[in-house]
Amino acid sequence: MFLTACNIKSAHAFSTRLGGVSTLVHTADFNLAYGRGDDDATVIRNLEIFGAEANFDPRSVISLPQIHSDVIYKVDGRDAGQGYYILDSLREGDGYITDSPDVTLGVKSADCVPILFEAFDGDKIIAVGAVHAGWRGSVKGIVPKCVRMLCEEYGADAKNIRAAIGPCIHKCCFEVGEDFLCEFTNALGNDVAMQFIRCARTAGKYFCDLVALNKYLLINSGVIPENIEIVDRCTCCEPEMFFSHRYSHGLRGTMLSVIRKS
Repeated sequence: MFLTACNIKSAHAFSTRLGGVSTLVHTADFNLAYGRGDDDATVIRNLEIFGAEANFDPRSVISLPQIHSDVIYKVDGRDAGQGYYILDSLREGDGYITDSPDVTLGVKSADCVPILFEAFDGDKIIAVGAVHAGWRGSVKGIVPKCVRMLCEEYGADAKNIRAAIGPCIHKCCFEVGEDFLCEFTNALGNDVAMQFIRCARTAGKYFCDLVALNKYLLINSGVIPENIEIVDRCTCCEPEMFFSHRYSHGLRGTMLSVIRKS
């Protein structure tokens, strides 16, 4: 039903596509997002199952509509339920930070990179964070922004932040074109682009390593390598285990990655 990271101490989970009640072929059986074909009651039931198994209150989750941005919200218990039980919020974004145990941070994905953060001081957990880092969000700097916000808002030290990179599309499957290469290079520079994008044998085709890129961005933000864990599973290579936008050509369900400050 879900995977976890050994380095994160707070209650957290990266969902798979297994363990829920969705019956449509493309969402079976653990779709956790509206707008994919399931009725709302099915999505909520899946969220309830997920919460019971992963130790979080489904009504505490915030997971707003995602827009492939660098927008991160500082939230607390007053934001609980937004995106699932409360649908009248005008906010959109791709990340959250909190020091409250009364809200569970949730980011949705189906190839993009879910990253969970935990700031600590000795044995004390100061705050947690979660971001949805697709290639656009990665290029816009959502990862260093989350690290910076954890430090500025809660007094964390970057070297005392743990990060877990969840299941996502890997370099074996993430084929991109020249337009992607140009935008990537313009944003991050040619040296960075050459580290994480390799040429394919076919002219004009490239493969991007989003996992390595986000690890690089974490380290460049002051997170030490020993505090970074990669859940090394490619969503596109394992369509029986994960939803993959690339593999399914967009006809798919959606996974949810959550963290709650413990």
